[in-house]
Amino acid sequence: MSEYQEKESVFNEKFESFKRLLSSSRKTAVFTGAGVSTLSGIPDFRGKHGVYNSPWKGLAVEEILSIDYFFENPEIFYAWAEEVWYHLEDYEPNIVHYTLAKMENMGLLSSGIFTQNIDFMHQRAGSRKVYELHGSAKAAYCTSCHAYYTYDQIAPVVRSHQVPYCKTCKSLIKPDIVFYGEALSADVLKRAEIAFSQADLTLILGSSLTVYPAAAFPQLTKYHGGKTVIVNAQPTDQDRDAELCFKDLEQFFSALNDHLDGKS
Repeated sequence: MSEYQEKESVFNEKFESFKRLLSSSRKTAVFTGAGVSTLSGIPDFRGKHGVYNSPWKGLAVEEILSIDYFFENPEIFYAWAEEVWYHLEDYEPNIVHYTLAKMENMGLLSSGIFTQNIDFMHQRAGSRKVYELHGSAKAAYCTSCHAYYTYDQIAPVVRSHQVPYCKTCKSLIKPDIVFYGEALSADVLKRAEIAFSQADLTLILGSSLTVYPAAAFPQLTKYHGGKTVIVNAQPTDQDRDAELCFKDLEQFFSALNDHLDGKS
C-alpha cells in the first residue's frame, strides 16, 4: 500500500463526486507532471526523492539543465542524462498512462493531454493527442544544420559515454527538450490556453504546480467557470481552489480504470 493511499471510506465518497463531474463534463483537459512517471520508476524533479534534491557529482542539476551550460559542457549533460533519459526503454507506461489512453479512446478527453514529461510514456500507452510542453527525448536535432535524429539513433551513442555529433556537419546534437533559458513552444502554449480555458473539467496529475506557465492552467479553468481535480502526493498552493483533491495516483486511477470498464 502506498503511503499516500487514503482510507477507503474517504476515497470512495470523493470518487463518487468525481464520477459526477466527469459524466457532466463536455470538455475535459488533462495536465500531467513528473509525479505520473514515478509510478513507472522514473525519478521526478521536486518530489521527496526528486533529482533536484541532491547534487550530481557536486553539480546542481538545474545548472546542468540550463542551455548555456549544455553548450559549454555537453559531455557533463549527456553523462547525467544517460542515467535515466537514455534508458527509457527500461521503463514501462503505468496505469495512469494506460487509463488516460482509454479515456481518449472512449471520447472522454477531447482536449488531449498536456504534459511536462519528456519520456513519451503517454504515446507508448496509446494516447494520440499529447502536447509536450518541455519537448521530448524521443527526438534530437543538430544545433547547426538542424538534421533530425531519433531516440534510437542517439541513445546508443550516449550509453557508450560519448557526446552525439551530427553525421552531416559534425556539430553538437541537442535533444528536443526545453532547457532552462529556452522558451516553451508558443504553439503548444496557445493550445493549452484554449484547452484549459474551455474545459468543464481539468485534471491536474502528479504536479506540484510550482512552475509557470503550467501552474496557471487550473487557474484558467476556474476563471472560465470550470472545475479542477488535483491528484498529487504533496499538497499544492492551488488545492483550496480545486473541487476535489486526491493524494494517490495509483489508487485514483485504479478506481477510474474500473469505472471506465464498467461503462464500456
